[in-house]
Amino acid sequence: MYCLELAGEADDEAFAALEADRAAASAVTRVAPGLATARGVRLDCVPTLAYTRRVSELLGRTDASVSSAVALLEAASIERRGSVAVRARNVRATADVSTATAERELGGVLVDRGFSVDLDDPDHELRVCFADDVCLVGWIAAERDAAFGSRAPTDRPFFQPGSMAPMDARAYVNLAAGPALPDATVLDPMCGTGGLLIEAGLVGARAVGSDAQPKMAHGAAENLDHYLSETDWGVVRGDATELPFADGAVDAVVFDAPYGRQSKIAGHELADLVGGALAEAARVAPACVLVADRSWDDEAREAGWTVDAHFERRVHRSLVRHVHVLQRV
Repeated sequence: MYCLELAGEADDEAFAALEADRAAASAVTRVAPGLATARGVRLDCVPTLAYTRRVSELLGRTDASVSSAVALLEAASIERRGSVAVRARNVRATADVSTATAERELGGVLVDRGFSVDLDDPDHELRVCFADDVCLVGWIAAERDAAFGSRAPTDRPFFQPGSMAPMDARAYVNLAAGPALPDATVLDPMCGTGGLLIEAGLVGARAVGSDAQPKMAHGAAENLDHYLSETDWGVVRGDATELPFADGAVDAVVFDAPYGRQSKIAGHELADLVGGALAEAARVAPACVLVADRSWDDEAREAGWTVDAHFERRVHRSLVRHVHVLQRV
Protein backbone atom coordinates (compact mmCIF):
# COMPACT_ATOMS: atom_id res chain seq x y z
CA MET A 1 0.00 0.00 0.00
CA TYR A 2 1.02 3.57 -0.63
CA CYS A 3 0.26 7.00 0.79
CA LEU A 4 -0.44 9.85 -1.65
CA GLU A 5 -0.07 13.47 -0.59
CA LEU A 6 -2.46 15.40 -2.81
CA ALA A 7 -1.87 18.92 -4.10
CA GLY A 8 -4.35 21.71 -4.65
CA GLU A 9 -7.25 22.90 -2.54
CA ALA A 10 -9.94 20.88 -0.81
CA ASP A 11 -12.18 21.13 -3.86
CA ASP A 12 -9.45 19.56 -6.00
CA GLU A 13 -9.20 16.27 -4.10
CA ALA A 14 -11.53 14.12 -6.21
CA PHE A 15 -9.88 15.53 -9.32
CA ALA A 16 -6.39 14.83 -7.93
CA ALA A 17 -7.30 11.27 -6.92
CA LEU A 18 -8.65 10.47 -10.37
CA GLU A 19 -5.55 11.89 -12.07
CA ALA A 20 -3.35 9.66 -9.91
CA ASP A 21 -5.59 6.65 -10.48
CA ARG A 22 -5.53 7.02 -14.26
CA ALA A 23 -1.87 7.92 -14.72
CA ALA A 24 0.17 6.26 -11.96
CA ALA A 25 -1.77 4.30 -9.34
CA SER A 26 -4.50 1.75 -8.74
CA ALA A 27 -7.39 1.68 -6.29
CA VAL A 28 -6.86 5.25 -5.12
CA THR A 29 -9.02 6.08 -2.09
CA ARG A 30 -9.20 9.42 -0.29
CA VAL A 31 -8.87 8.85 3.46
CA ALA A 32 -8.48 12.36 4.94
CA PRO A 33 -8.04 15.96 3.77
CA GLY A 34 -5.14 16.01 1.31
CA LEU A 35 -4.36 12.30 1.74
CA ALA A 36 -5.18 9.15 -0.19
CA THR A 37 -4.04 5.55 -0.29
CA ALA A 38 -3.37 3.35 -3.32
CA ARG A 39 -2.98 -0.37 -3.67
CA GLY A 40 -0.29 -0.06 -6.33
CA VAL A 41 1.78 2.76 -7.86
CA ARG A 42 3.94 2.98 -10.97
CA LEU A 43 6.65 4.95 -9.23
CA ASP A 44 8.32 6.00 -12.48
CA CYS A 45 5.10 7.84 -13.41
CA VAL A 46 4.83 9.87 -10.20
CA PRO A 47 7.22 12.67 -11.35
CA THR A 48 4.84 13.45 -14.23
CA LEU A 49 1.75 13.91 -12.05
CA ALA A 50 0.33 17.38 -11.43
CA TYR A 51 -1.89 17.02 -8.37
CA THR A 52 0.05 14.45 -6.32
CA ARG A 53 3.01 15.90 -4.43
CA ARG A 54 4.57 12.75 -3.02
CA VAL A 55 4.07 9.00 -2.77
CA SER A 56 5.29 6.95 0.20
CA GLU A 57 5.42 3.22 0.88
CA LEU A 58 2.91 2.92 3.68
CA LEU A 59 4.11 1.50 6.99
CA GLY A 60 0.72 1.93 8.60
CA ARG A 61 -2.27 4.05 9.51
CA THR A 62 -3.37 5.21 12.92
CA ASP A 63 -5.26 8.00 14.62
CA ALA A 64 -3.85 11.53 14.49
CA SER A 65 -1.76 11.56 17.66
CA VAL A 66 1.98 11.51 18.14
CA SER A 67 1.78 8.68 20.68
CA SER A 68 -0.11 6.47 18.24
CA ALA A 69 2.36 7.22 15.45
CA VAL A 70 5.24 6.35 17.79
CA ALA A 71 3.58 3.07 18.77
CA LEU A 72 3.02 2.23 15.10
CA LEU A 73 6.67 2.85 14.24
CA GLU A 74 7.93 0.89 17.26
CA ALA A 75 5.87 -2.12 16.14
CA ALA A 76 6.79 -1.89 12.44
CA SER A 77 9.19 -4.28 10.78
CA ILE A 78 12.02 -2.20 9.30
CA GLU A 79 14.77 -3.72 7.19
CA ARG A 80 16.39 -0.44 6.14
CA ARG A 81 19.69 0.88 7.46
CA GLY A 82 21.63 4.12 7.22
CA SER A 83 20.69 7.75 7.79
CA VAL A 84 17.16 9.10 8.10
CA ALA A 85 15.13 12.29 8.28
CA VAL A 86 11.60 12.43 9.68
CA ARG A 87 9.26 14.94 8.03
CA ALA A 88 5.85 15.51 9.62
CA ARG A 89 2.93 17.42 8.10
CA ASN A 90 -0.29 18.70 9.58
CA VAL A 91 -2.26 18.80 6.33
CA ARG A 92 -4.21 22.05 6.07
CA ALA A 93 -3.88 22.38 9.88
CA THR A 94 -6.75 19.91 10.29
CA ALA A 95 -5.21 17.86 13.13
CA ASP A 96 -4.55 18.83 16.74
CA VAL A 97 -0.89 17.81 16.74
CA SER A 98 2.63 19.25 16.94
CA THR A 99 4.71 18.29 13.92
CA ALA A 100 7.93 19.27 15.72
CA THR A 101 7.09 16.85 18.53
CA ALA A 102 6.26 14.13 16.01
CA GLU A 103 9.56 14.55 14.20
CA ARG A 104 11.54 14.49 17.45
CA GLU A 105 9.82 11.46 18.98
CA LEU A 106 9.67 9.34 15.82
CA GLY A 107 13.26 10.26 15.06
CA GLY A 108 14.18 8.99 18.53
CA VAL A 109 12.52 5.65 17.75
CA LEU A 110 14.59 5.29 14.59
CA VAL A 111 17.83 6.29 16.36
CA ASP A 112 17.12 3.59 18.96
CA ARG A 113 16.82 1.13 16.07
CA GLY A 114 20.26 1.99 14.69
CA PHE A 115 19.62 4.86 12.27
CA SER A 116 21.66 8.04 12.21
CA VAL A 117 19.99 11.40 11.62
CA ASP A 118 20.79 13.43 8.49
CA LEU A 119 18.37 16.23 7.76
CA ASP A 120 20.17 17.42 4.61
CA ASP A 121 20.86 14.29 2.56
CA PRO A 122 19.40 11.22 4.28
CA ASP A 123 19.38 7.71 2.87
CA HIS A 124 15.71 7.45 3.83
CA GLU A 125 12.92 9.92 4.57
CA LEU A 126 10.03 8.98 6.81
CA ARG A 127 6.81 10.89 6.03
CA VAL A 128 4.34 11.31 8.89
CA CYS A 129 1.13 12.91 7.62
CA PHE A 130 -1.60 14.02 10.03
CA ALA A 131 -4.97 15.10 8.65
CA ASP A 132 -8.22 15.39 10.56
CA ASP A 133 -8.30 12.21 12.69
CA VAL A 134 -5.91 10.14 10.54
CA CYS A 135 -2.14 9.64 10.51
CA LEU A 136 -0.33 7.88 7.66
CA VAL A 137 3.31 6.86 8.14
CA GLY A 138 5.54 5.73 5.30
CA TRP A 139 8.89 5.85 3.52
CA ILE A 140 9.00 8.36 0.70
CA ALA A 141 9.23 6.58 -2.64
CA ALA A 142 8.70 9.23 -5.34
CA GLU A 143 7.92 12.93 -5.79
CA ARG A 144 6.43 14.92 -8.61
CA ASP A 145 8.57 17.24 -10.71
CA ALA A 146 6.87 20.54 -9.89
CA ALA A 147 8.74 22.75 -12.38
CA PHE A 148 5.48 24.13 -13.78
CA GLY A 149 6.43 27.71 -12.96
CA SER A 150 9.35 27.53 -15.36
CA ARG A 151 6.85 27.09 -18.22
CA ALA A 152 4.59 30.06 -17.49
CA PRO A 153 2.47 30.87 -20.57
CA THR A 154 3.80 34.45 -20.62
CA ASP A 155 7.36 33.13 -21.02
CA ARG A 156 6.64 31.14 -24.18
CA PRO A 157 7.94 32.37 -27.54
CA PHE A 158 4.31 32.69 -28.68
CA PHE A 159 1.76 33.90 -26.14
CA GLN A 160 -1.92 34.76 -26.26
CA PRO A 161 -4.10 35.83 -23.31
CA GLY A 162 -6.23 33.11 -21.76
CA SER A 163 -3.60 30.39 -21.97
CA MET A 164 -4.04 27.53 -19.49
CA ALA A 165 -1.70 27.08 -16.53
CA PRO A 166 0.85 24.28 -17.13
CA MET A 167 -0.11 22.41 -13.94
CA ASP A 168 -3.73 22.12 -15.08
CA ALA A 169 -2.70 21.24 -18.63
CA ARG A 170 -0.53 18.40 -17.27
CA ALA A 171 -3.42 17.06 -15.21
CA TYR A 172 -5.81 17.07 -18.19
CA VAL A 173 -3.28 15.18 -20.32
CA ASN A 174 -2.86 12.60 -17.57
CA LEU A 175 -6.63 12.18 -17.22
CA ALA A 176 -7.01 11.66 -20.97
CA ALA A 177 -3.99 9.51 -21.78
CA GLY A 178 -2.86 8.16 -18.42
CA PRO A 179 -3.31 4.42 -19.06
CA ALA A 180 -1.41 4.67 -22.36
CA LEU A 181 1.46 6.87 -21.16
CA PRO A 182 4.26 7.29 -21.83
CA ASP A 183 3.96 5.47 -25.18
CA ALA A 184 0.89 7.41 -26.28
CA THR A 185 -0.09 9.75 -29.08
CA VAL A 186 -2.10 12.71 -27.77
CA LEU A 187 -4.10 15.00 -30.04
CA ASP A 188 -5.36 18.51 -29.32
CA PRO A 189 -7.69 19.50 -32.20
CA MET A 190 -7.99 23.12 -30.98
CA CYS A 191 -4.42 23.50 -29.85
CA GLY A 192 -4.20 27.29 -29.60
CA THR A 193 -0.74 28.19 -28.29
CA GLY A 194 0.07 24.52 -27.62
CA GLY A 195 -0.02 24.44 -23.81
CA LEU A 196 -1.68 21.02 -23.59
CA LEU A 197 0.68 19.62 -26.21
CA ILE A 198 3.75 20.90 -24.38
CA GLU A 199 2.71 18.96 -21.28
CA ALA A 200 1.87 15.88 -23.35
CA GLY A 201 5.33 15.90 -24.87
CA LEU A 202 7.01 16.43 -21.50
CA VAL A 203 5.36 13.29 -20.08
CA GLY A 204 6.73 11.28 -23.01
CA ALA A 205 3.80 11.25 -25.43
CA ARG A 206 3.88 12.09 -29.13
CA ALA A 207 2.06 15.43 -29.27
CA VAL A 208 -0.11 16.17 -32.30
CA GLY A 209 -2.12 19.35 -32.73
CA SER A 210 -4.33 21.18 -35.16
CA ASP A 211 -5.95 24.60 -35.18
CA ALA A 212 -8.22 26.33 -37.68
CA GLN A 213 -6.34 29.61 -37.36
CA PRO A 214 -3.00 29.75 -39.22
CA LYS A 215 -1.61 32.17 -36.61
CA MET A 216 -2.32 29.70 -33.80
CA ALA A 217 -0.98 26.69 -35.69
CA HIS A 218 2.28 28.51 -36.44
CA GLY A 219 2.52 29.84 -32.87
CA ALA A 220 1.92 26.41 -31.36
CA ALA A 221 4.63 24.95 -33.57
CA GLU A 222 7.02 27.65 -32.38
CA ASN A 223 6.27 26.83 -28.75
CA LEU A 224 6.57 23.08 -29.23
CA ASP A 225 9.88 23.50 -31.00
CA HIS A 226 11.09 25.50 -28.01
CA TYR A 227 10.01 23.02 -25.30
CA LEU A 228 10.04 19.70 -27.18
CA SER A 229 13.10 20.02 -29.38
CA GLU A 230 14.04 16.38 -28.78
CA THR A 231 10.49 14.98 -28.84
CA ASP A 232 8.34 13.79 -31.74
CA TRP A 233 5.49 16.25 -32.35
CA GLY A 234 3.45 17.74 -35.17
CA VAL A 235 1.03 20.62 -35.75
CA VAL A 236 -1.21 21.17 -38.77
CA ARG A 237 -3.82 23.71 -39.75
CA GLY A 238 -7.19 21.97 -39.63
CA ASP A 239 -10.86 22.05 -38.70
CA ALA A 240 -11.65 20.19 -35.47
CA THR A 241 -14.90 18.94 -37.04
CA GLU A 242 -13.03 17.39 -40.00
CA LEU A 243 -9.76 16.07 -38.66
CA PRO A 244 -7.14 14.92 -41.19
CA PHE A 245 -6.42 11.72 -39.23
CA ALA A 246 -7.41 8.09 -39.75
CA ASP A 247 -9.84 6.23 -37.51
CA GLY A 248 -8.15 5.20 -34.25
CA ALA A 249 -5.01 7.18 -35.10
CA VAL A 250 -4.34 8.44 -31.57
CA ASP A 251 -4.60 7.19 -27.99
CA ALA A 252 -6.31 10.22 -26.50
CA VAL A 253 -7.78 13.60 -27.38
CA VAL A 254 -7.65 16.56 -25.02
CA PHE A 255 -8.90 20.02 -25.87
CA ASP A 256 -9.97 23.33 -24.39
CA ALA A 257 -13.15 24.46 -26.15
CA PRO A 258 -13.77 28.16 -26.90
CA TYR A 259 -15.19 30.13 -23.99
CA GLY A 260 -17.78 32.86 -23.97
CA ARG A 261 -20.87 33.25 -26.12
CA GLN A 262 -19.38 33.81 -29.54
CA SER A 263 -22.01 33.16 -32.21
CA LYS A 264 -19.54 31.85 -34.76
CA ILE A 265 -16.04 30.44 -34.36
CA ALA A 266 -14.03 29.51 -37.42
CA GLY A 267 -17.26 29.47 -39.40
CA HIS A 268 -19.18 27.28 -36.92
CA GLU A 269 -21.82 27.92 -34.34
CA LEU A 270 -20.27 27.06 -30.97
CA ALA A 271 -22.57 24.08 -30.34
CA ASP A 272 -21.87 22.69 -33.81
CA LEU A 273 -18.15 23.19 -33.35
CA VAL A 274 -17.97 21.39 -30.01
CA GLY A 275 -20.40 18.65 -31.05
CA GLY A 276 -18.51 18.07 -34.29
CA ALA A 277 -15.16 18.03 -32.50
CA LEU A 278 -16.48 15.48 -30.01
CA ALA A 279 -17.71 13.26 -32.85
CA GLU A 280 -14.34 13.45 -34.60
CA ALA A 281 -12.53 12.78 -31.33
CA ALA A 282 -14.62 9.61 -30.89
CA ARG A 283 -13.60 8.53 -34.39
CA VAL A 284 -9.86 8.90 -33.83
CA ALA A 285 -9.41 7.99 -30.12
CA PRO A 286 -10.86 5.84 -27.32
CA ALA A 287 -10.43 8.50 -24.61
CA CYS A 288 -10.94 12.24 -24.35
CA VAL A 289 -10.87 15.12 -21.91
CA LEU A 290 -12.87 18.20 -22.88
CA VAL A 291 -12.38 21.42 -20.93
CA ALA A 292 -15.01 24.13 -21.38
CA ASP A 293 -16.85 26.95 -19.66
CA ARG A 294 -20.12 24.96 -19.54
CA SER A 295 -21.37 21.39 -19.53
CA TRP A 296 -21.29 19.52 -22.82
CA ASP A 297 -22.36 16.18 -21.32
CA ASP A 298 -25.37 15.73 -23.59
CA GLU A 299 -23.36 16.53 -26.71
CA ALA A 300 -20.64 14.11 -25.60
CA ARG A 301 -23.13 11.28 -25.21
CA GLU A 302 -24.67 12.07 -28.61
CA ALA A 303 -21.18 11.84 -30.12
CA GLY A 304 -20.68 8.34 -28.71
CA TRP A 305 -18.93 9.02 -25.43
CA THR A 306 -19.56 7.81 -21.88
CA VAL A 307 -19.03 10.55 -19.30
CA ASP A 308 -16.78 8.89 -16.70
CA ALA A 309 -16.44 12.03 -14.60
CA HIS A 310 -17.37 15.70 -14.70
CA PHE A 311 -15.57 18.27 -12.53
CA GLU A 312 -16.39 21.94 -12.04
CA ARG A 313 -13.19 23.80 -11.22
CA ARG A 314 -13.30 27.49 -10.32
CA VAL A 315 -10.56 29.52 -11.99
CA HIS A 316 -11.72 32.93 -10.77
CA ARG A 317 -14.95 34.70 -9.89
CA SER A 318 -16.29 34.76 -13.45
CA LEU A 319 -14.92 31.47 -14.81
CA VAL A 320 -15.64 27.88 -13.84
CA ARG A 321 -13.98 25.23 -15.97
CA HIS A 322 -16.04 22.13 -16.68
CA VAL A 323 -13.76 19.11 -17.12
CA HIS A 324 -15.37 16.19 -18.96
CA VAL A 325 -13.53 12.86 -18.66
CA LEU A 326 -14.82 10.72 -21.52
CA GLN A 327 -14.48 7.13 -22.70
CA ARG A 328 -15.73 5.86 -26.05
CA VAL A 329 -18.81 3.66 -25.80
